[in-house]
Amino acid sequence: MLRGVRFRDDKDFSGCSIFGMMNASGMRFTGAPMLTAIANMKERSNGLGGGFATYGIYPQYADLYCFHMMYSDEAGKSDCEEFLAANFSIEQAEIIPTSPCEGVGEAPLLWRYFLQPRENPAPACEIQDLDDFVVQAVMHINAVIDGAFAFSSGKNMGVFKGVGFPEDIGRFFRLDEYEGYIWVAHGRFPTNTQAWWGGAHPFNILDWSVVHNGEISSYGINQRHLEMYGYTCTLFTDTEVIAYAVDLLVRRHGLSIEDMASVLAAPLWTDIDRMPPREKELHTALRQTYGSLLLNGPFSVIVSNLSQMIGLTDRIRLRPLVAGRNGDWMYLSSEEAPMHLVDDTLKDTWIPSGGEPIVFQVEDAVAVAQGEEMLSGVAPGG
Repeated sequence: MLRGVRFRDDKDFSGCSIFGMMNASGMRFTGAPMLTAIANMKERSNGLGGGFATYGIYPQYADLYCFHMMYSDEAGKSDCEEFLAANFSIEQAEIIPTSPCEGVGEAPLLWRYFLQPRENPAPACEIQDLDDFVVQAVMHINAVIDGAFAFSSGKNMGVFKGVGFPEDIGRFFRLDEYEGYIWVAHGRFPTNTQAWWGGAHPFNILDWSVVHNGEISSYGINQRHLEMYGYTCTLFTDTEVIAYAVDLLVRRHGLSIEDMASVLAAPLWTDIDRMPPREKELHTALRQTYGSLLLNGPFSVIVSNLSQMIGLTDRIRLRPLVAGRNGDWMYLSSEEAPMHLVDDTLKDTWIPSGGEPIVFQVEDAVAVAQGEEMLSGVAPGG
């Protein structure tokens, strides 16, 4: 990882802002309304971190994994590219476009690579499942290659993040020039972590991205459980374990979104004891099997992938989350005001119940994932 590279490590605590916006039909829209929405919650930020994840932005490379990379120097870039060339066919490599922006300081080297795993990779990684292979590659880069950090690794999606207010980070990465059908954003910085570019939200592995408001005190036991399955936690921040836990539970172990939520935001044992027999049996098994992945502490999160935007809070809602829907337009936010700001016809809003996931689904997920049949447009009220 980018060892020793830190920016603005002064502490300035605030409340965190999270915002998600998607179009269920797969219509793509620019990042402009996202910048407007997240800037509306500036009092929740502190200028030490901001970032975005968006889906559908690389339809011309929809079948390839896209690595977004940060490098502290050319040596780290050279070492990482040697590793990538040994394990992947590099179809395209380029600098991530940026523009100077007031409020965003000196950035690391920012590159992206569109990749296909090789049939006979180097010994550092073993192919069993292509997604697992990519996870191994990301873990190797971030834990072993000095001066290199992979902060996005999915298909037809990308994470853009850094040190600054989120609206400034969005302008720095020129996100008004990208079009995606799901966008999520975060303002502020991981709790109890120094400010550096790789530590900002969203946290990503494969197609999963997580933005988080809150503080998870169970990081240590969560980390140890995940490391049994090959996940290396190099960032020492609570949100990183949420991203890896979602990947483990849903992709690798095949749990439903609802069961995943019941692991991360588990019911109390007293509540489980009062459940009907079959439901009690299920939740007992989840607690016994995945008790080490229970998230202790206050949280609200937005989890996204190629076909879904998911909102989840802790059981007693110690952090806020509001949902909204207007036809095909769907929203999740720390506050209601930003949703109305970008969609002045929005009327259907509600507060989700604690511990129960809100799942917004893209209607034709297969076509969208393959970059097919996608429309292009702008957000309502934009």
